[in-house]
Amino acid sequence: MKYAFIQRHEKNYPIGVMCRVLRASRSGYYQWRKGRVNPRLLRRQRLLAEIKRIYEESRGTYGSPRITRELRKGSVVVNEKTVAELMKESSIQAKQKKKYKATTNSNHNLPVAKNRLKRDFSATKPNQAWVGDITYIRTDEGWLYLSAFIDLFSRKVVGWSMSERMTADLVVDAFRMALFRQKRKAPKLVHSDRGSQYCSEAFRKVLKEHRCKRSMSRKGDCWDNAVAESFFGTLKTELVHHERYKTREQARLNIFDYIETFYNRRRLHSYLNYVSPEDFEKSRERA
Repeated sequence: MKYAFIQRHEKNYPIGVMCRVLRASRSGYYQWRKGRVNPRLLRRQRLLAEIKRIYEESRGTYGSPRITRELRKGSVVVNEKTVAELMKESSIQAKQKKKYKATTNSNHNLPVAKNRLKRDFSATKPNQAWVGDITYIRTDEGWLYLSAFIDLFSRKVVGWSMSERMTADLVVDAFRMALFRQKRKAPKLVHSDRGSQYCSEAFRKVLKEHRCKRSMSRKGDCWDNAVAESFFGTLKTELVHHERYKTREQARLNIFDYIETFYNRRRLHSYLNYVSPEDFEKSRERA
């Protein structure tokens, strides 16, 4: 605590200087020394304790906007500026983004589809449109590839698969998982980049079986698949870039936990007005 630190060093340094350096109230310090409770100070201490709790529960991923909304959900009346100040004073900072490379290989002669989605990432009900993409995870054993499909309605990761090889089976398995979880309700539209996996005969066959229309980004335009790109960016920022995986199995378990335990169920999504994908779906079911 700041006041305890000042007390330990007040014989060696001027109290006023230490208060300025530590951004502590001088009057608050003297009240603390006399055993008096400063209501404002007490409230800030309790608020900071809640901020730290939410930060830890978010796995270090939440900044002041999401922490403020979590506090308000718990009936704590506070503004984002106060939360940001307390986080800065305590050196609490959300994990930062790092660059990652694309995995798309569009240099092939397989049939591609036109861009039917046209950057319209809105959906009024589940299974109108899914977007898919592939990313890579570094491990000491080599690369692990992750394929995922996201429902544009709730931004939920409805299907995913991982493999040491980036083949058509990778995206087919992720798609079949999504079908199972969505109770065999196939989307009307499936959007992806022009990677060979999405243009493969195996993937085109499974889409045809379920009467799904294909849509693909224009060549070299990552913004045409921004929702999928955003999810992978979040995954890398909040998890992967802060880990070192000795084995692919370790990475699999860690990513499984992030997607199923945290991202889909608990993480506040800004597009959904700061509720989780599953809570958003439940609220729409009740409406």
